[in-house]
Amino acid sequence: MIPTKYAQLTFIFIVSIFMSCVVSSVSVLNTTGLVESFLSLWMIAWYKSWFVAFPSLLVITPLVRRFVDTLIVKEDESP
Repeated sequence: MIPTKYAQLTFIFIVSIFMSCVVSSVSVLNTTGLVESFLSLWMIAWYKSWFVAFPSLLVITPLVRRFVDTLIVKEDESP
């Protein structure tokens, strides 16, 4: 299996696959409707969007995690 030190990278990889797949399917469906070539159009859109999603998540995830940490009140700090 995958070593623990690669857990975040593995998580980002898998999330980028699913998110780009879902978003590209909605986008293609919204643009073309359920046409005969929907599946091939969707796969092309997914392939292209994944190449943007994966590196974007590599950069954005640590920033969002730090931002969320500033918003969350730790239980021992609550009034």
